[in-house]
Amino acid sequence: MPGGGGAPASAALAAHLVVRRGGFVLDVRLRAAAGEVLALLGPNGAGKSTALRALAGLTAMADGQIVVDGRDLTTTPTERRPIGMVFQDYLLFEHMSALENVAFGPRARGVPKAEARARAAELLERVGLAAHARRRPRALSGGQAQRVALARALAVRPRLLLLDEPLAALDAHTRADVRSRLRRDLADFDGAAVIVTHDPLDAMVLADRVTVIEDGAVVQEGPPTEVARRPRTDYVARLVGLNLYRGTARGAVVEVAEAAARIEVAEPRSGEVFAAFPPRAVALFREPPVGTLRNVWRLRIDGIEPFGDHVRVHLADPDSGFALSADVTPAGLADLAPAVGAAVWAGVKATEVRCYPVG
Repeated sequence: MPGGGGAPASAALAAHLVVRRGGFVLDVRLRAAAGEVLALLGPNGAGKSTALRALAGLTAMADGQIVVDGRDLTTTPTERRPIGMVFQDYLLFEHMSALENVAFGPRARGVPKAEARARAAELLERVGLAAHARRRPRALSGGQAQRVALARALAVRPRLLLLDEPLAALDAHTRADVRSRLRRDLADFDGAAVIVTHDPLDAMVLADRVTVIEDGAVVQEGPPTEVARRPRTDYVARLVGLNLYRGTARGAVVEVAEAAARIEVAEPRSGEVFAAFPPRAVALFREPPVGTLRNVWRLRIDGIEPFGDHVRVHLADPDSGFALSADVTPAGLADLAPAVGAAVWAGVKATEVRCYPVG
């Protein structure tokens, strides 16, 4: 159940975070097992980074509790928490070499210099940067700097690893390579890891579980594939590329009250449900389609934009508010000869509609 319940006995992290800042309130429960990567996903301003900073002790909580490996850290100062953190901009010390950056944490916690440097060298080798140990941050690529930051976070031997948008500073090409490497590095970490991201691909590749936060509250959580397959908010649906509607099912028909629309589905249902279908399942026509399509709506084109090797067409009924997106090929768009504001017919097979309970 989103945002509720306690953590299982094997949880390395069990936290209830309550932060009040002006008119914004964050109230979320997070849990992660040992060896598990939890992704916090949500739009800008949802409270993801605030949650991460609260876990680290960098943001004061109004209420709640943070337990790591059975130890209550709620009032423990930041520097005494068994936590490692990778910041979005990495925050490496420019005047230090990669080795010195990684050794800094252990040294700050009283580890002798030789031991701290040996630990740093071992970690740099683990992340594939042994040959760059003497280089300073300005001589490192973005991907290399990210891996030094990860090694520095791991050098304090944390039980909770926090990563705030660790791939955001990278270009698209570098991001794909570093993402794959980061997944392998996280797989070797035996504590709990929490990663903040707004990129669904990062969440799907890096995380074992996803918690979606909107407006300071948890709205959905579960394995990445389940969250993608059964979105429960418009934000998640848009993120994973689905048209999503909430309505009441009566047999093979879902009544979408707020849009005064009906959606036919392949299997009979009853009660409150979500109905979802991908934009690629939508066919567009200049004239009313003839055939077996069970879902047909007359809509107006609201916008057109490139989308990969297709074109995404946004459509809406200005009277009812019912809206959807359709993906068509450039050739199909040319045949349609559309213009913003023009009326077209949109059709979806009942078998393409995924229907699942709200509760």
